[in-house]
Amino acid sequence: MILIITGTPGTGKSTVAEVLARRRNFKLIRLSNLAQEAASGYDEERESVEVDPERLFEVVRPLATGDVVIEGHLAHLLPFSGATVVVLRCAPAELERRLRKKGFSEEKIRENLEAEALDVCLIESIEMHSRVYEVDTSHLTPEQVAGCIAQILEGKGERFRPGKIDWSEEFFAQ
Repeated sequence: MILIITGTPGTGKSTVAEVLARRRNFKLIRLSNLAQEAASGYDEERESVEVDPERLFEVVRPLATGDVVIEGHLAHLLPFSGATVVVLRCAPAELERRLRKKGFSEEKIRENLEAEALDVCLIESIEMHSRVYEVDTSHLTPEQVAGCIAQILEGKGERFRPGKIDWSEEFFAQ
């Protein structure tokens, strides 16, 4: 089984993936550890490595054997057939707090808040995969989020189907 955990930076992907991998004895693949191998350049303005999703898929594919959790904000761009994709979401005010705590610049915070409000990871996930779910992490512990994902994996994830979370009004009303 391939489980992809994606979402805007700050939504809790890394921590939740670690909890879930440990609980279910899944292999954990962190895309941040492989990004350099798939780098296609560096964006000076955004101060970030540009990653080629096709190259990243070629790096990850041989590692994705057995039960695996693939975690990263680009994970949903990997075309694994039959994967279950969980997009972690977070309310703008809480996401801003988390990103500030991580030391993100004002520009990066704004960029990520906008991406979250516009459902970027969710829309891209739906465009590429057939089994997509979303979980609001705003007020849940990583263990609780892992519990939500466990429900999804057990076939009890109907309440996590896309379309129930909308941060656009909260973000764009600022």
